[in-house]
Amino acid sequence: MTKLLEDFLGHVERRPDAAALIDGRGRVTTYAAMARMSAHRARAFRDVGIEQGDVVLVARGVSPELYATLLALFRLGAVAMFPEPAAGLAGLKIAVGAARPKAMAAGALGRAVRLMSPTLLRLPLLPEGSDKVSGDSLLTSVGADAPALMTFTSGSTGRPKGIVRSTGFLRLQHDLLERVRNTTPDNIDLISLPVFILSNLAAGATSVLPPGRITRPGRLNPQELRRQIQTHRVNRVVAPPAVCARLIEQARHPLALEAIFTGGGPVFPNLLKGLSAAAPQAKIHAVYGSTEAEPIAHIRFDQILDADWRAMAGGAGLLTGAPIPEARLAIRDDEIRVSGPHVNRGYLDSRDDASTKVVEDGVLWHRTGDAGRMDEQGRLWMLGRCDAAAGDLYPFAVETAALSWPGVRQAALLADRSPALLVLSGTDLNQASLSREAALLGDIECRFVSAIPLDRRHNSKIDYAALRAMAKRW
Repeated sequence: MTKLLEDFLGHVERRPDAAALIDGRGRVTTYAAMARMSAHRARAFRDVGIEQGDVVLVARGVSPELYATLLALFRLGAVAMFPEPAAGLAGLKIAVGAARPKAMAAGALGRAVRLMSPTLLRLPLLPEGSDKVSGDSLLTSVGADAPALMTFTSGSTGRPKGIVRSTGFLRLQHDLLERVRNTTPDNIDLISLPVFILSNLAAGATSVLPPGRITRPGRLNPQELRRQIQTHRVNRVVAPPAVCARLIEQARHPLALEAIFTGGGPVFPNLLKGLSAAAPQAKIHAVYGSTEAEPIAHIRFDQILDADWRAMAGGAGLLTGAPIPEARLAIRDDEIRVSGPHVNRGYLDSRDDASTKVVEDGVLWHRTGDAGRMDEQGRLWMLGRCDAAAGDLYPFAVETAALSWPGVRQAALLADRSPALLVLSGTDLNQASLSREAALLGDIECRFVSAIPLDRRHNSKIDYAALRAMAKRW
């Protein structure tokens, strides 16, 4: 049994009627109900042959059923596999070939996708639950090194790379993130980063899902988000920048929040300032990390000094704060490298290790692919993706500065041309004035568009490939 599952069951015993999860339609699932759902699924899975160590492909939307399925697999000591949705069917086929799942647990959408993929049609579908009465506790004992969760990321190569997290690794990651979040059973969190719901179940807190599809954060309705917060007395928000940006739109009244935690994409100064205005009593936290190492660094809004705001507006980069104590950082050829106990040791396919893993003097380093620098106070400043830089021009240095200009909502630098191209979108932009500002940062010309394409995963990062394709048509 994983430690996270053990903690969850402890809260089930102490507070069975407390709300574990409230979905976007207001449906409440208590801790006792979540425990029953997971036990029924575990029994059904075991009856059709799922055992300790078996890999199960999970294809469900974020819902109570998803977490009941995940907890059921943890009860059996099985491994939950989550492919990267943004990789499409081709990426899914690669992931299935690498992980070799024994079966598939799917909701309605997952079952529909299965019909379109011969690879998935070969996988047996697991039942939703069992009504059999059994005295079996269905709590398989597993060691800290036993695999529990397998996810895939496209990474810099565009080919899905599998990352396996053991039960011990999941617990360590949970503990490190909780040093930032300090979750208690009194917390009611609006969450659109699914992994944190698992942490909340272990902490005894209530998780509230946003109304709408969290896989399309840019399309969430800001008024419905605020209504969800008020209706369920949410006191904290855990969300990527794209969801946080929706929260501050059409903000007519302050949000009565105690804390906001955001990450999963760059957290620029204009967003931080907007959140501070929308929720003036909230402690606002920005966390930097990656799929392979989470968290890496952290900063609170109230820790950013006037000199820091001026530096970011002047092209110094994006301040992400001090590294967490467990993370050891190094800058090599401007690239951020990280080592520590919460950094994954390698990928499912060892051939992928060469792209991001380096061993120096017996220390394993993960190459993040992000350019950065450390200041005299030991804080990390991000400069953007290494492969998006050219000469002395780094994307985040220019983009962070541009986002401080009047009316600018999006900024993206294409540095690999002469002059470099800064693409801007926003409202009531003074194009002549902004072009002059850009010229002060380097040999840069501006292009003004209605919207800049973002990544499909969190809608928080610039999709530079799509932007370059747009630029070819100009």
